[in-house]
Amino acid sequence: MSAPVFAASELAQRFGLELRGDDRAVHGVGTLATATADQLGFLANPRYRGQLAETGAGVVVLRADDADARAGTALLARDPYVAFAKIAALFERKPARMAGIHPTAAVDPSAEVEPSAHVGPHVSIGARSRIGAGASIGPGCVIGEDCVIGEGCELVARATLVTRVRLGKRVLVHPGAVLGADGFGIAMDHGRWIKVPQLGGVMVGDDCEIGANTSIDRGALGDTVLEEDVRLDNQIQVGHNVRIGAHTAMAGCSAVAGSAVIGRHCLVGGGAGILGHLEVCDRVVITAMSLVTHSIREPGEYSSGTPLMDNRSWRRSAARFKQLDDIARRSKAGDKDPE
Repeated sequence: MSAPVFAASELAQRFGLELRGDDRAVHGVGTLATATADQLGFLANPRYRGQLAETGAGVVVLRADDADARAGTALLARDPYVAFAKIAALFERKPARMAGIHPTAAVDPSAEVEPSAHVGPHVSIGARSRIGAGASIGPGCVIGEDCVIGEGCELVARATLVTRVRLGKRVLVHPGAVLGADGFGIAMDHGRWIKVPQLGGVMVGDDCEIGANTSIDRGALGDTVLEEDVRLDNQIQVGHNVRIGAHTAMAGCSAVAGSAVIGRHCLVGGGAGILGHLEVCDRVVITAMSLVTHSIREPGEYSSGTPLMDNRSWRRSAARFKQLDDIARRSKAGDKDPE
């Protein structure tokens, strides 16, 4: 299959961009530092503006404010990164998935698989589960009992849906992800833990993406819910009965404890943690490695923790942290001293 080629003018018309300079053929995409004369690059971050003068890219997507720094062909965009993402998608090569069930797949007689769906080698599909039209179940995936895979979903490989997991349309699940495993429910009984049954499920809305080795536990009674267009990076833990609002994105190694509620259009940085039974309102940004210990009621950007410093300085600061309470008490007492 030959690689696609697009004229810069065609890209401008398709994505509502303004063409500056000569029309050129675009055979692929790259960064400003690596793109060649038949490729398209982009400038979204101002810190890379200095690369415009030296880039080998034949076409560059950038803002109108940066156009004067570009001598060659340019496509002007309000958001160059979004425009680049849409253009780059035209050059993505996806493997063809033939409809049908591979001979090595094990499908329970009570399961339903739409004829247009693809079920790859060594897939297991449990009782009463349903696979929608155009869905693709990659090699080694395990679909447990009472699961629903919506139209156009893709499970890339070795993903596991344990039980009572419902995926909407066009959900993308990357390798190693586990949805619907037991939530962490235990109760202490006379010095020993007993397990609390996890009787709920997982419900994932349309157009969500779930990264590699991410775990989403099923609910104890109700469901763990991801609303539409939620994007989860790799190695994320979502506890039982969590609810994540539409269009929220979470970066790798972040974690949400049970029964927390995260609003819509939120961004959670890598390694951040959100304690259980808390609420985070819409349009909140939580920066990387922060720990959310109380509910957030107002939109905005929130951080916790200490910035990186050399070890000697950090040790001095850590020693002073222990003295803060005493310093505060002495300061308060001093405020009360008569003049």
